[in-house]
Amino acid sequence: MANFARFSGLRANNARVGATVAPVHTRQLALRRGDLQIRCARVAGVEIPNQKRTEVALTYIFGIGPTTASSILDETGIDNKRVKDLSEEELTTLRNEVESYMVEGDLRRKVAMDIKRLKDIGCYRGRRHIAGLPMRGQNTKNNARTRKGKSAPIAGKKK
Repeated sequence: MANFARFSGLRANNARVGATVAPVHTRQLALRRGDLQIRCARVAGVEIPNQKRTEVALTYIFGIGPTTASSILDETGIDNKRVKDLSEEELTTLRNEVESYMVEGDLRRKVAMDIKRLKDIGCYRGRRHIAGLPMRGQNTKNNARTRKGKSAPIAGKKK
């Protein structure tokens, strides 16, 4: 563990109590920092991947799918190039456009409140949410394992 801590120039959080870490001089650390520059684009509080094209990278934001991502690019007039190739002005216009959509925390909160409302009024869909069963009319005799969870064996069912 001490070797990794020396490599990164920082003391590791889970380094052994008795282990000693050689101090790294700031001059050496500065030389290492200059070699590698990673610029990570943050849009709507999410770090979108640098290596992917903008249209695909926008889908990493909760609430933005492929169709919305392409419409955002059309409205802003940004080319569908890799995120690392975007200029600061293009990133700023992209951020401003994404702010006009309900995404991430606000959208998650809205969905949770909608489900809570269904549960409170006791409608069919709300009761299915409470029971952990599919609420859109799917069959549950054989399938629906995603909602029902792992199957439990029934004692004495053998024919």
